[in-house]
Amino acid sequence: MSPADRYGHDVLAGDWRHAGKPKTADLALSRGLVVEVGPDGYCGEVVGWENGMVLLEDRTGRRRSFPVGGYGYLVEGRPVALRIPLKAGSSTPRYTASGSRGGPTEPARTALASRIYVEGRHDAELVERIWGDDLRHVGVVVEYMGGMDDLLGIVAEFQPGPGHRLGVLIDHLVARTKESRIAAQVNHAGHGDHVLIVGHRFIDVWQVIKPQVLGFKAWPQVPMDRDFKKGTLAALGLPRGKSYEQIDQADVGKAWQAMLARVRTYRDLDIDFVRQVERLIDFVTQDHVQELA
Repeated sequence: MSPADRYGHDVLAGDWRHAGKPKTADLALSRGLVVEVGPDGYCGEVVGWENGMVLLEDRTGRRRSFPVGGYGYLVEGRPVALRIPLKAGSSTPRYTASGSRGGPTEPARTALASRIYVEGRHDAELVERIWGDDLRHVGVVVEYMGGMDDLLGIVAEFQPGPGHRLGVLIDHLVARTKESRIAAQVNHAGHGDHVLIVGHRFIDVWQVIKPQVLGFKAWPQVPMDRDFKKGTLAALGLPRGKSYEQIDQADVGKAWQAMLARVRTYRDLDIDFVRQVERLIDFVTQDHVQELA
């Protein structure tokens, strides 16, 4: 130990949070590879892949598609991130923000009839930032609802059915909330297997960004009687010199764009949120596997 190093090795240096945990390794896809999908326990053999999606077939012959990349996949008990193999003579692969391998520029794909709806503009912008490339590859359009109070009517107007699936992502989907009650109403409205509602546990989509990515330790607690976004900025002292009462929508918009600019990959987001978005992409493309091939 050098004289200048008074305290020796820093125990917090390095990846101490994941010490002792198995690391996720990249694994090139190959036909016949058996993959377990950690989030839901599905297990199947790789039968093909295309446009950022891998097609698996289980022992009963049932097929499902999943996004390429990190999705909690296991191969022989080891965590892996599935990658599309390079063709002979190709260059080093480029990965999208979601972890999928990016391909060459291709003509715009005709949008699928199935859709993903999100609750607000910020939700849509965050999904676009991380999954935009993947969504364009498979032709899935993301639209924002501007609130979910009339979700039952929005879903009814969409008229979901075979080949016309609807995935919905909402904020603060936890037990005994307004959001959970509305989601339950939609689930009991007779749309069968053509609507999937998922959500995250946070009050607002801002909080799915890991606070460390933005330079602070934890998201502040905002009193229930305050607007969440304005209250968050006030608690963080932003914009400098402004009180809660002085913060306006222009300040909120500028702050959000600054936050969004810090988000580079899916690793900057809460992992449960990542899994829910990828679950939606899988759901709305299930009826279109042949179209995407």
